[in-house]
Amino acid sequence: MSYANPSALVSTDWLAEHMNAPDIRIVDGSWHMPHLRRDARAEYEAEHIPGAVFFDIDEIADSDSTLPHMLPSPEKFASRVRRLGLGDGNRIVVYDSNGCVSAARVWWMFRIFGHSDVAVLDGGLPKWLEEGRPTENRPTLPRERHFSARFNTMLVRDVEQVQGLVGSDREQILDARSAGRFAGIEAEPRAGLRSGHMPGAKNLPYGELFNPDGTFLSADALRTRFEQAGIGLGRPVVTTCGSGITACVLALGLHLLGHRDTAVYDGSWTEWGGRDDTPVETGA
Repeated sequence: MSYANPSALVSTDWLAEHMNAPDIRIVDGSWHMPHLRRDARAEYEAEHIPGAVFFDIDEIADSDSTLPHMLPSPEKFASRVRRLGLGDGNRIVVYDSNGCVSAARVWWMFRIFGHSDVAVLDGGLPKWLEEGRPTENRPTLPRERHFSARFNTMLVRDVEQVQGLVGSDREQILDARSAGRFAGIEAEPRAGLRSGHMPGAKNLPYGELFNPDGTFLSADALRTRFEQAGIGLGRPVVTTCGSGITACVLALGLHLLGHRDTAVYDGSWTEWGGRDDTPVETGA
């Protein structure tokens, strides 16, 4: 079978052919876990796909929240992406330096705020570099463009909504973290969090959706991965992870299959595991 929504991905060949088209905007959405001590912006400044602008996930966020990179208000999102030259009428292509991790978060954010003409570069910057394609280190100076933000509440869940799902059959909860973190036998990378998972949640580590070269699995293989994880593809799914980044990889995978009722728990385990009023289970 083919992807139900193939336009959510573009190949490196496609981007190389269309990168100079007047409606195309390229976005570097790279982000790294704090403990890795990598500076995504500095890496962008040293090398990026020509014409790309840098989308700072930690800055285009709710600065009043104590949780990392929570969704900003529609007004803040529109203001920030407008300055990046991203707006109405653009076809936006997002990549990151890990292949497809944080790029999926940026893809989801644009869709949350009403911009559906957004795709992820399949294989990301690593595949682009492996193929010897061009990069640059000079800054991209965008011209501001109007962005009409319309918040889609159907694509996101908060902690109260997820608490209401535990013990119910209304929506399936799917966790993108590693099997060890899900089972509670591997320490969380953020200090102060309990280990384990939400009661009733299923586990599908996000890396299992990729081929060895970092591109997404075929539609048939994706379907098999979700079904093996115990997910019924005819029922609603809420994806979660450590802090709302890799949950978006699962959301993108489901979207490629045509799943129409997928939401992301924005606070994810950083919120859930950091509270004392949220139930936690351990074990596989």
